[in-house]
Amino acid sequence: MLALTLPRKTKAHAIPAGWKLAGLAIVSALVFPIANIFLLSGLLVGVAILHLLLGRDVLRYAIWMMRPIAVFAAVILLFHIFTSDFIAGLSIILRMLTLVALANLVTMTTKLSEMITIVEYCLTPLAKLGVNTRVFGVATAMVIRFTPVLINKASALRESWRARSAKRAGWRIVMPLFLTAVDDADRVAEALKARGGV
Repeated sequence: MLALTLPRKTKAHAIPAGWKLAGLAIVSALVFPIANIFLLSGLLVGVAILHLLLGRDVLRYAIWMMRPIAVFAAVILLFHIFTSDFIAGLSIILRMLTLVALANLVTMTTKLSEMITIVEYCLTPLAKLGVNTRVFGVATAMVIRFTPVLINKASALRESWRARSAKRAGWRIVMPLFLTAVDDADRVAEALKARGGV
């Protein structure tokens, strides 16, 4: 199974998960109000440099992880071009790329077990009310774990379509991908149930 975490350790791995997530939250809150495309471009370059400081392979891996975002970015940009608001569209895209890249960096350099612990800790008040916070922790781990798996399966379905047709796959692989995701979810649910659930 693929993973969003890096295959090797970096200096960023030594930073506690709580600090990284808190930093991400603060940066996100500060970046959201910014609309200046030059400032946002500088921030995006800064995030890229942050990746590069950890190694060229880290930057390459991060770029690979950002590929699915390119589709959304293109749709947003086209919409704003048609509505004659190109600058606003570019601002949204730069903000989105900056924050997603930063969030990916946190995910790549943090163990799943640490993520689960932080999520459960943040939900401690709910635990006092009788809510099973372990469920939220496991759900977070599942999202992080299975996102690259679904991306990989979508790529495989796209390649299979190309081998059979000259037309672009587009929406035609949505249903097969959905059924694949449901099948995977069913198998994971059975596995969790066999181990006593969460």
